[in-house]
Amino acid sequence: MMFGWLRGDPKKKLEARYAAKLEQARDAQRNGNIQGYATLMAEAETILQEIDRLAETVEDANG
Repeated sequence: MMFGWLRGDPKKKLEARYAAKLEQARDAQRNGNIQGYATLMAEAETILQEIDRLAETVEDANG
């Protein structure tokens, strides 16, 4: 692929989203918003599952 380097790494993007979601969850917890914390942690878990699926796809493609 000639221009493959122009595309961003989807795993890095997901990892950045995951880290940001964890920070939001931490802030919600510190502010006493436990329901918001639970919601944000569930969203973070979903992102983590996407990262795991992407890693499995890459492993399968590489052999």
